[in-house]
Amino acid sequence: MMPPMTAPETPDTARTFTTIGVVGLGTMGAGIAEVFARHGYAVVGVEKDDEGVARGRRHLEASTGRAVAREKLTQDEADALLGRISFTTTLKDLADADLVVEAVVESMDVKVSIFRDLDAIVSPDAILATNTSSLSVTELSTATSAPGRVVGIHFFNPAPVQRLVEVVRTVVTEPAVLDDVQALLGSLGKSPVVCGDKAGFIANTLLFGYLNHAASMFEQRYASREDIDAAMRFGCGYPMGPLALLDLIGLDTAYEILETMYRQGRDRLHAPTPILKQMVTAGLLGRKTGRGFYTYEQPDSPVVVDDAATPSADAAPALRHEIAQVGVVGTGTMASGIVEVFAKAGYDVLFVGRSQEKVAGVVAAITKNFDKQIQRGRATEEQKTEVLARVSGTTSLDDLSTVDIVVEAIAEDLAIKTTLFENLDDICKPGAILATTTSSLPIIAMAKVTSRPQDVIGMHFFNPATVMKLVEVVSTVSTDDAVTETVRALCAKVGKVAVSCTDRAGFIVNALLFPYLNDAVKMLEAHYATADDIDTAMKQGCALPMGPFELLDVVGNDVSLAIQRELYLEFREPGFAPAPLLEHLVTAGYLGRKTKRGFRDYSAR
Repeated sequence: MMPPMTAPETPDTARTFTTIGVVGLGTMGAGIAEVFARHGYAVVGVEKDDEGVARGRRHLEASTGRAVAREKLTQDEADALLGRISFTTTLKDLADADLVVEAVVESMDVKVSIFRDLDAIVSPDAILATNTSSLSVTELSTATSAPGRVVGIHFFNPAPVQRLVEVVRTVVTEPAVLDDVQALLGSLGKSPVVCGDKAGFIANTLLFGYLNHAASMFEQRYASREDIDAAMRFGCGYPMGPLALLDLIGLDTAYEILETMYRQGRDRLHAPTPILKQMVTAGLLGRKTGRGFYTYEQPDSPVVVDDAATPSADAAPALRHEIAQVGVVGTGTMASGIVEVFAKAGYDVLFVGRSQEKVAGVVAAITKNFDKQIQRGRATEEQKTEVLARVSGTTSLDDLSTVDIVVEAIAEDLAIKTTLFENLDDICKPGAILATTTSSLPIIAMAKVTSRPQDVIGMHFFNPATVMKLVEVVSTVSTDDAVTETVRALCAKVGKVAVSCTDRAGFIVNALLFPYLNDAVKMLEAHYATADDIDTAMKQGCALPMGPFELLDVVGNDVSLAIQRELYLEFREPGFAPAPLLEHLVTAGYLGRKTKRGFRDYSAR
């Protein structure tokens, strides 16, 4: 519960903030008013008519009522909060405001008119702010006689809950204004991040490029909507898949944001993919209309219902090939994890290493994992004994002659892999499936060196294989449908979520993830925002598990650069060209955590 409020906690700045004006009391404006009132500030809320005032009051009463029901506020605190907010239909009542936040419709003409009027009403020391998510703050500032006091303060929805606030500076915003606004937002328990005035700011610029790419992937029928969304949820730990998120945001809103960003930056990656315009024109706007990429129970419902595109439960994949024994080639971290996954699922696994020492290392790794689980009460000695009894190692590829599927998990080197597939083609019995765990190399290049390209497929596990649920099942133009179905069914039997796609660079996850990471590097390179602010924006504004620079340093900048180069070479999309800063870091040997220096310095940690 909140502590009792006596007076607002004023930041130690040149300005004293006592009265806050909020223009526009829709969902966002009412939320902003609540945030300030919750921290003891007197708030004057302005709407264009009495109906708007009544609607804004209902928003506030509903929000504080939910907080009381969840025991986040007492009823007395909620009453006191509402008592600090006054309502009016005239801007002149903001004459004493120290800060005015505009939160009206995303129309430049409407906003300019409001700023022009406010400029003549408030005191010369008052700060004028806009909550716009995409329009030019600089253009708004020119409607005033003192553009240096104009700033963007972009709250995220719902404002009382979301901690992130983007503070948008123009080329003329006074440094003292920035300092005072950041301190004020900090006193509200928010996490302010500073960025330049470019459409989309930090979060939307990075988020909507990714969402647009996902919509394009769906439009090209590269993967189903369910598989695209599952890939990003299970492969990256995102709270929602991109297509479900577009439905939540509203396809019309997404289209307008992308269109605004494209008009300003002329970045093709922000040019709305045609399907968005088609769906908006057809009135398929997402949850709010009951239909977008998915179909919903009713307008504004989060409940997805089956439609013509929903996979039939009767069409669940089945094992079209008998799988009794599994072969794994490799002894690294990924290979060891894959061996453990299959053995835990009840399969006999034969793995191949280059030496007895390597073979022993795999058994030791599985044993260690089990011992840790046993110590935590998540496994038993009996289970460990059973699993290890299903695992056997060898140093001879020829021993794979009896297996039903081989999963290759060796170095990401096409020459080494193709040589291995030539050998597997000679060794493995007819009908055995040959799978590769490559994350970026062309699978068809491995298939073509065999006499059985129809049996070659991608089975891209994510690291650590024992924990990550996702497997990308990648079919080439030659892969037999029965092989694809068998591998999907096999993934389900070992407790994994399989998503299907065809053989092109990046598959689903990397093709969506790495251009977003590359865009973040370009943003940093342009001095648009700091690495810390960009990471904060994406974690707190988009609920991602890691910021882009945290993730890049974990993945390794050399790995990231190699994947980005593959994407650029395959798609020839100018926006996919690796950011020069990423190239320079790799050249300098700053590869991330593994070298103790990347986008951040880890030497003292």
